[in-house]
Amino acid sequence: MWAHKEWRGRIFPADVSANQSLEAYATWCTAVEGNTTFYATPSAESVRRWRDQTPETFRFCFKLPRTITHEHRLRNSSELVLAFLETIQPLGPRVGPVQIQLPASFSDADFGVLVQFLDSLPTSVDWALEVRHSAFFAGGAAERPLNDVLAERGINRVILDSRPLFSGPAETPAEIEAFASKPRLPVRPVATARHPIVRLIGLTDEAATEAAWAQWLPKLVDWLDAGLVPFVFVHTPDNAASPVLNRRLHAAVRALRPQLLPLPEPRCAEEQLGLWDGGHNA
Repeated sequence: MWAHKEWRGRIFPADVSANQSLEAYATWCTAVEGNTTFYATPSAESVRRWRDQTPETFRFCFKLPRTITHEHRLRNSSELVLAFLETIQPLGPRVGPVQIQLPASFSDADFGVLVQFLDSLPTSVDWALEVRHSAFFAGGAAERPLNDVLAERGINRVILDSRPLFSGPAETPAEIEAFASKPRLPVRPVATARHPIVRLIGLTDEAATEAAWAQWLPKLVDWLDAGLVPFVFVHTPDNAASPVLNRRLHAAVRALRPQLLPLPEPRCAEEQLGLWDGGHNA
């Protein structure tokens, strides 16, 4: 997401309109998860506006429409995939790994369908797969073949880490909702291609979320040292401080690897310069 009503006046300047949110967000973070495409294919006008509001170095990690992943369950969907890629093509180099988020009901029994689908994908973009069935997290018979197939085809695995969320009691309405809706699966920090995607879901308490990502720092540094370019997205149940938390994580990694490029100078609400600078921002 790049628009949140709580960000205006708190993180973004108060006068940022809904249509300007992406432009402001792109000064805080250099990539975004494109959840909007999961629910509906964007119009050509929207795609052009997204292109014009972001620098070439910005990356959209869109999700394939749920029509493909949840309704067709990857079957008979080649034309739908091509149509989607054609829609986002004007973004050019801004298109990051396109995510294939499968439903929890898509199991190892569907593995043959998955392999056939992956083999049909165009190689003009990078791809990333998120599975949610428990069989793909148990090692052995299902997980090892999955990772092998992804590595052989250069397809990234999306790593969902909801441990920080479930580490504390659900106290706020947003946390209670997240407890009920977010997957609770083992974490597999494996890179099957050059752009592993990590989705870290924390708590409303910012300090608790920061403490939880400490275990990720050595892995992220190892990936960078190996020449990989990971995408990491920090979420919280209400996402009120997500851009701030993402910048803090980047600063923590950069403290260990100073050669990591700095983030842009953020377009802030005036009060934020004093409220959140405090050594946290890169």
